[in-house]
Amino acid sequence: MIHCPAFPGSPRYRDASREEILSFCLRDAERLIAGGMHGLLVENHGDIPFSKPDDIGHETAAFMSVVADRLSQEFDVPLGINVLANAPIPAFAIAAASGASYIRVNQWANAYVANEGFMEGRAAEALRYRSKLRAEGIRVFADSHVKHGSHAIVADRSVTELTRDLAFFDADAVIATGQRTGDSAALDEVKVVRDATHLPVLVGSGVNQDNITSVLDLVDAVIVASSLKEDGVWWNPVEAARVSAFYEAARPVLERA
Repeated sequence: MIHCPAFPGSPRYRDASREEILSFCLRDAERLIAGGMHGLLVENHGDIPFSKPDDIGHETAAFMSVVADRLSQEFDVPLGINVLANAPIPAFAIAAASGASYIRVNQWANAYVANEGFMEGRAAEALRYRSKLRAEGIRVFADSHVKHGSHAIVADRSVTELTRDLAFFDADAVIATGQRTGDSAALDEVKVVRDATHLPVLVGSGVNQDNITSVLDLVDAVIVASSLKEDGVWWNPVEAARVSAFYEAARPVLERA
């Protein structure tokens, strides 16, 4: 994960220059790739509190496009885009502009109550937008039973059914998470998600060097962020020693694959 610093227009932005923002992201990326990570996922996590999709300013997409383009030029690895909160349309635009290969979408189908309020899946609108861009090669990685919210709206539907809905709405991969950023996904729920779909399955939160072996035994890939940061805190810079330790812990499973 590349957790971008706050962009202009967001409450926590403090006059950082474009080059300062780029330097932060490039430094984290360099440490991640040097430590053995296989890809990068760019996210505007510094823009807390996150806006709902229709309230996200054009400046967010503009700055993320610059960051993503620079990363794609510097590192020859798969690149993904996640625009918070739950904004697949600007994510597709950024991916198309920067050459990213996939986007992450927290709520692709159905609806739930998030930190930001009522949040609907926007698969139909987003896929039509992708078609307009002629960008069908950009894949969709979608969360199932997404963190940071309540699913009371669809509480009569199981995690199995919520996961199946992602494939029905043409997602390309499914992500299982914990309850919030940095929280470990319950392995029992990961198994439910895995058994409910033919799509590749990832774990998208709470993965660390202590649980990576058990997690990778169940899924195809992981998205890792907080545990690789200084002091294990998501807003801190990536720590090279933590990346190396994480990769070494994962190596036995990777070598069996």
